[in-house]
Amino acid sequence: MSLHVIQALVLRHLFLYARNPIRLVELLFWPVMELLVWGNLALWLESSKGGPAVPVFIPSLIGGVLLWDVVFRAQQGVAISFLEDVWTRNLLNIFAAPVRPIEYILSGFVVGSLRIAITVTALALLSGIAYHFNVFLFSWHLLPFFALLMMFGWSLGMISSALILRWGQAAESLAWAVPFLIQPLAAVYYPLSVLPSWAQNLGLCLPCAPVFEGMRAIVRGQPVNWSLLGLALITNLVWMAIASGIYLWVLRTGRQRGTLTRVTAH
Repeated sequence: MSLHVIQALVLRHLFLYARNPIRLVELLFWPVMELLVWGNLALWLESSKGGPAVPVFIPSLIGGVLLWDVVFRAQQGVAISFLEDVWTRNLLNIFAAPVRPIEYILSGFVVGSLRIAITVTALALLSGIAYHFNVFLFSWHLLPFFALLMMFGWSLGMISSALILRWGQAAESLAWAVPFLIQPLAAVYYPLSVLPSWAQNLGLCLPCAPVFEGMRAIVRGQPVNWSLLGLALITNLVWMAIASGIYLWVLRTGRQRGTLTRVTAH
């Protein structure tokens, strides 16, 4: 593995943003719109005297918006970086060059981390100004929260890329759809306990659900359940192993059968 190759792959994406700043709009527009919608809903509930649970509900909701964006941006960093090469007909050039799959994937991880840093910083500032939400409420717990969510997002990104590799550009919409397929079970905006028992068991198979449960525990002034976060780490490793296996298998079979050309043929 070469750090110089990873650096070069990352720089080519940074050059795209430097030469076309309008790309930065995509990083901020949808997250800001989502925060404003949920934040304004929270303000309305507070003004309507919705009950004693409202003061806890508001930071839980805004915290869910912020942390969910970590998953989404990490997934997008891998999937959109891959799609950029599909759209520019550069995919075959990448895989014909001396670039290892792990170097290509790691560059997507780095790009995703940079996208997260920009988006979460903007959302944290906006939520603090507009809704008096302090992201440092979570203190040092932000570090394990972010790490676990980013790992899961990267796994989803590899799965999205593998599906596009397998099914071609007809499956491009999966780059955006995959995270939302699991969102109902992820307990982003509501406790896992509101789901049916079978859905709770499925939710615990998602590394992000325990993180959101831990976030809500902090908001309620309760200690974080570290056994749940330990479960999140274990399931993250399982998801990462499965996603890596699927991605490498699809890439290898695509090279052997020549189906990589189909991805960039249209």
